[in-house]
Parts: sequence; structure tokens; C-alpha cells
Amino acid sequence: MDADVVIAGAGPTGLMLACELRLAGVDVAVVERRADRTGEARAGGMHSRTLEVLDQRGVLDRFLALGELQSVGHFSGIWLDFDESESRHPLPLMITQSTIERLLEEWAGELGVRVRRSAEVTGLHQDESGVTVELGGDEPATLRARWLVGCDGGRSTVRKLAGIDFPGTPATMTALIGDVELPDLDEEYIWARRRPDGEFSVIGFEPGWYRVITSAYDRVADRDEPATFEQLRDSLTRLAGTDYGMRNPRWISRFGDAARQAARYRVGRALLAGDAAHIHFPAGGQGLNVGVQDAVNLGWKLASVVLGRAPERLLDTYHDERHPVAERVLHNTRAQSALTRPGPQTDALRDVFGSLIVFDDVNRHLCAMLTALDIRYPIDGDHALVGRRVPDADLKTSGGVGRIHELLRDARPVLLDLRGDAELAEAVRDWSDRVDLVEARSEDEHWPVPPGSEVAAPAALLIRPDGHVAWGADLDARPDIPALRQALTTWFGPPRRP
Repeated sequence: MDADVVIAGAGPTGLMLACELRLAGVDVAVVERRADRTGEARAGGMHSRTLEVLDQRGVLDRFLALGELQSVGHFSGIWLDFDESESRHPLPLMITQSTIERLLEEWAGELGVRVRRSAEVTGLHQDESGVTVELGGDEPATLRARWLVGCDGGRSTVRKLAGIDFPGTPATMTALIGDVELPDLDEEYIWARRRPDGEFSVIGFEPGWYRVITSAYDRVADRDEPATFEQLRDSLTRLAGTDYGMRNPRWISRFGDAARQAARYRVGRALLAGDAAHIHFPAGGQGLNVGVQDAVNLGWKLASVVLGRAPERLLDTYHDERHPVAERVLHNTRAQSALTRPGPQTDALRDVFGSLIVFDDVNRHLCAMLTALDIRYPIDGDHALVGRRVPDADLKTSGGVGRIHELLRDARPVLLDLRGDAELAEAVRDWSDRVDLVEARSEDEHWPVPPGSEVAAPAALLIRPDGHVAWGADLDARPDIPALRQALTTWFGPPRRP
């Protein structure tokens, strides 16, 4: 084998997945058709849950140092206020995709990930023991791996070669986007200014540089037609009445509101993640975040299978958990796309919708949905936190004061004992090579659960490497040890001894 896992695509999803696999000790090779990073900004930020998973791995500070936290977000251009009590990282971080990719690639290099550029997947052949991946590009080659993951974008070659359907709805509009200088701009920030035949926004990302976005409805460009600086300038002039002296484009691209999702996230030894598995209108800045969270869900599961710790059926839970998440994103971005359409009917709908957002429950619901803080995976268990991401509560341990998310630095599962129960230590002993037992005390009596709820601090939790709870016990009840052992077996493989 040339690698345990070959990942096609060195974007944020592929790089994050590579890092997750390397943390578990899996040999990874990333192949990327581009010769170098594009430098295109594209996505412009990360939401709370993505910031949390980077914090879980101990690398968040690298991103915070190069981005800017924003106090508000939006749903289809209608402002939202984030609840700062529901996460340690409640605010979105404005940071360009090019910067995100650079930081992730640096981290991947530190972990020993091999990235091969100018190498495009052109063929794949599966058998019972692995996948043969054919590469074109500057140096055509063949790689042999046990698993292949397509993180190669909306036009994924891996998805097509694996024969996975990509159903959904076609585009009904075209938007142009570019980073340019605007020396004649007389406003610092223009957000979703609506016009009879479209809308435009101008967002300052860096001193002197602005992201310009223009939208035209009921016009769908050929997706292979290149986007040009002249098209962006003409579009802005048509909508704004001026081009604000637009000059020096860094990059120009286009997007639409097509929404499609892979029918399956796995066929045999080939899997999909990120845009290869789902595309949608880029409303609310969710796309990159969903991809990174795909990677964090898949990484530890694929590593467990590669290392022989868990059976292959564990990989079926990747589709079961992440497919509904992306399905919901497609649903809410379709709604946001509809709310951006010009016309008096949409104007009235936006007015009504805006009047509802001022209610706290509505605001919290939409914020939790956009940030992914409210995701609850379909995991068996009675505890209120089972399936949810674990809150980053303050803890007191024998080593001092810490936080729950700090316990996940090594991407290993944790059995958190908050009561000092000898039964738990005995129950997890047969998984001690795979699961860390941590004894601590909660510093808080209640933990926040988005949107707008809370639970009493538990007696114990089994936390997966992705930060989601697989089993829990309340302080006022004895822990269900058979259920704990079942959860350990389901997620982390059979015990070492009968």
C-alpha cells in the first residue's frame, strides 16, 4: 500500500480530514490537481462549531490571530445577534479561505501529511482489500490505498467515478464575486443593497481591499464560462450606478443557487466529504464549515477502521449523521435564496421575517442552525446530552482547572467521570487502549445547550473524538453500566477481553 488513505483535494475539508487521520496515526496522502494554492478567498469565515473543533485540537489560536471576530451574523441579509452564553466561541470569525487553507496545510505538514500537487484523480478501481487510484497531471502515477476520500469539490471526480448520484435543484440565478480595490467607495460597508433586478454587497476584508458580490436573478451563466473583471465591474455599475473606481482584482469567480447532495456518502472503499458531497447557495457562510465538520466526524471513524479497532459498519454512521446535517443546510439556503429575490412580494416577506427575528427564540433558533451548535446526531441514549456536542464546561482536575474541549487535543475518546465512580473505571478498563478516563469536577451546576436551554451538570459522559456525547449519566442516578459498555463497543470496537 502507498498509503492507508488517499484524500483527493487539498481544500479545507481534505486538509482537516488529513490532520484528523494523522492524529490517530494513520498514513495519509493528499492529492491535489492544482499546482499550488489558488489564493482565492472564496469562503470568508468560520462559525462557532468550527471554531470549537479547532479549539478541541489545540490550533484555534493560529486562526484567531489572522481573523477578525464579528458581533453579528445574518439570515439572507437580515441581521442576527449571537448569544454569547452558549459557546466559548460564540462569534463568527471573518477569515478568508486562502488563509484557512494555508494554516491547515502548515498544521498538516507538522503532523506528517504528504501533499502531492499537480495530481488529478482520473480513475479508481476497488476490490476487497483496497482502492487503486489513477493520477493524471505532470507526473501520471498509480497509488494503492485501503481507502479513498473525495474532498474534490462540487464537480468531484471521485463522486462521478464511484457512480454516486448527485440529485437536487438547478441554479436559478448567477452571482459574481471578487476581491478588488475601490478607491472611490464613500461607505465603509454596503450590505445586501436590493435593486429591482438584483442586489449587491461590498465588504471590507482587509485595509484597502473589498469583496464585491453582485447577483442577477433568472439569468444562469454557463458554468464553464470564465468570470471576468469586466463582468463584475459592469454588474456593479448596473446595480449601484457606479463601479467605485474598481481596480486591481485579486480574483473573480461566480456562483449560483444550485443545491445538490450526494445520494450516498460511501460506496465500498470510496467516501465523500465537503462540497463533493453537497453544494448549495453560499448563504450564511455555512459551506466551508459543514465540510470541516464532515471531516471531524469521519476522521476518527475511518482511523478506527483502518487501525482494526472497529468494524467497517462504523463508517455507515458517517452517512447517517452527516447526510441529514447537509440536507438541512440545503433547505435553509434555499429559503435564504428565495428571500433575496427582487420584487415587492419578497420585500414584504423580508419585512415580516425581519419582524420575527427580533424575538429571542427565533433569533436563537436561526443562530444555532447557522452555527451548527444545535446538531444532535441520532445516537441511542436517554441522557439529554447524548448526540449533542459536549459543552466546553470548566473542570477542576487533580492537575488544576481546565476545560472539557482541552481533553480532546489528541482526538481520542474520553470517559469523563464527574463523580468519582469506581464502577466507571472498571467498565472502561477493557477499552483503556482506546479511551481515556478522566476524573474531574464541574465548576458549574448547569451547562448551556443551544438554542436557549441548559442541563444540570452530569455525573459522567462518554465523549467521542469529534466532541459529541455517546453516553451519559445524571448525578441523581446510578450509571447504566451495561449501556455504557454497549456504547463503548458500538463506537470504539469490542473489548480487549471477553
